[in-house]
Amino acid sequence: MSIPDYQTVMLPLLRHISDGQEHATREVTDHLAQEFELSDVERRELLPSGRQSTFDNRVGWARTYLKKAGLLANPRRGIMNITDRGREVLSTNPDHINVSLLEQFDEFTEFKKTRRAPKKEPTIPGPDDESTPEESLEAAFQKIRDDLADDLLRQIKECSPTFFEHLVIDLLVSMGYGGSRREAGTAIGQSGDGGVDGSIKEDKLGLDVIFIQAKRWEGTVGRPEIQKFAGALQGQRSRKGIFITTSGFSKEALDYVSNIETKIILIDGTTLADLMIDHDVGVSRLASYDVKRVDTDYFTET
Repeated sequence: MSIPDYQTVMLPLLRHISDGQEHATREVTDHLAQEFELSDVERRELLPSGRQSTFDNRVGWARTYLKKAGLLANPRRGIMNITDRGREVLSTNPDHINVSLLEQFDEFTEFKKTRRAPKKEPTIPGPDDESTPEESLEAAFQKIRDDLADDLLRQIKECSPTFFEHLVIDLLVSMGYGGSRREAGTAIGQSGDGGVDGSIKEDKLGLDVIFIQAKRWEGTVGRPEIQKFAGALQGQRSRKGIFITTSGFSKEALDYVSNIETKIILIDGTTLADLMIDHDVGVSRLASYDVKRVDTDYFTET
């Protein structure tokens, strides 16, 4: 079964705590995961930020909305129980509980009104929106990142071969390879020698050397090109190489590198753009936003 959206979680959550007892958040979340028959893989699925489980996030927002509508309460940190209003709602035997149903309660509508947003409320899911605020925010972030990656790749394909070589140098040095920028610059950009464009130190001490092939490519790079590169590595008595291209690799090429002893890393255009973004190469920071939450420990009175 797929991971349910946060509104689908609301009714099962309220039913589970309808016994009038206090329930721990983790216990409720585990119970709901079993009720929805989620697999271990689905339980481990993370939001794009990698900081929280997708299912935990959706249960959290279902709990928040039910609380804002007065259907459940949090008597203390990490604990929830049903309220009289919550029992009244369940007594009507609803088929579901969603944002539309919660809007009948003044506390919930007031909560939505007081949420601050510049022009509209993109962070407040509507009745037909299955995303939590974090998911909406991260989806918007990913869209911006994807568009940036596409723009980067277009720019890379329009640059000269020499500039592309310098770009590769900048990226590898930013990732911690090559020692200094000057040392890396003397190693890459050599004339091709048997399928190798240059080499770079694996670390600042130069304990090992990695050979590089960097090509602006329009068509898919196939197995023959990778075999040629692997042969060049053997000629250099090297077991490590990086093949960077602005296009992509065929399945045969990917299968080939996974079955040989020589360690060859294939970096396609999409991965190249992602690495440039991650390591601030060819991009500049436009704005940053900190997503914060209440520090409940701060408000704990001793």
